[in-house]
Amino acid sequence: MTTDSIIFDVDGTLWDCTDTVARAWSDLFRGEPDLDLQITGDDLKKLFGKLLDEIGAILFAGCSPERRNELLEKCFIAEDEALKKNPPLPYEGLEDTLRVLSARFPLYIVSNCQAGYIERFLEATGLGHYFSGHLCPGDTGRAKADNIRTVVRENGLSAAVYVGDTDGDCQAAHEAGVPFIHAAYGFGKTEQADYVIHSIRELPALLEA
Repeated sequence: MTTDSIIFDVDGTLWDCTDTVARAWSDLFRGEPDLDLQITGDDLKKLFGKLLDEIGAILFAGCSPERRNELLEKCFIAEDEALKKNPPLPYEGLEDTLRVLSARFPLYIVSNCQAGYIERFLEATGLGHYFSGHLCPGDTGRAKADNIRTVVRENGLSAAVYVGDTDGDCQAAHEAGVPFIHAAYGFGKTEQADYVIHSIRELPALLEA
């Protein structure tokens, strides 16, 4: 495969924080008198990767838009505190893989998340020095495809690839004109991937092929 850079998703691709976040959100929901809601890590695996407004509309369908935004903001604060105190481990082999890849390519992150989430991931894992930049809707107000295009354009990339775990990731990569590598070990499935890996450790060999 010919490439000059790699852009990664986070959740389901670099780590799985769903159990930690589910506990934090469920604790929060118990203190909200208008909610009768508990959530599990498996529930979040079906939601992560969607835009934040979509997540709010699914979780808080009976609430006004203003209340949804208020609850999402509370969720993000609770989530950030939980990830700060009890960060999950990245996927096995991730740091070794990033060390190998970063010696050959600039690495980036584009994820559909709130501002500050990617920074929390990088701080919690200590992996920030492997990445040359990152973008999310919380930073730009734009969805994943536009943010992939921005990373490609602003960094003068001509042969980027995107690594993610859901069909939404696949669609965004293709909309941005970038080949998609499916992290099949993650949260979702897709039938349209250009390439597939079953462990993050497989990525260097794929890019060598």
